[in-house]
Amino acid sequence: MTFHNLFIPHERSAEQAQWLKAEIGEQQLRYNAIVKAMDEMSPQRDIWYAEFLQRIQERGFNVDGDMRVKIPLADIPIRPEGPHKVVY
Repeated sequence: MTFHNLFIPHERSAEQAQWLKAEIGEQQLRYNAIVKAMDEMSPQRDIWYAEFLQRIQERGFNVDGDMRVKIPLADIPIRPEGPHKVVY
């Protein structure tokens, strides 16, 4: 038995449809506020990334307990093109 199609046909009452529409609207407003906040902190995020990459080259990265390994510049990833996307 496969479960590829999990859709169960059903009908919504007018009250349920109205509630669902209002709920989706509220969630979209919250989502837009989160996206705006994430976009506004983009310059600060770039600073955090730069500090982190500098720190793991100078001080190293914990691999086991107090054992640290310094990451050489050749192993530091190149920043991809395009905007940063935060998944939440």
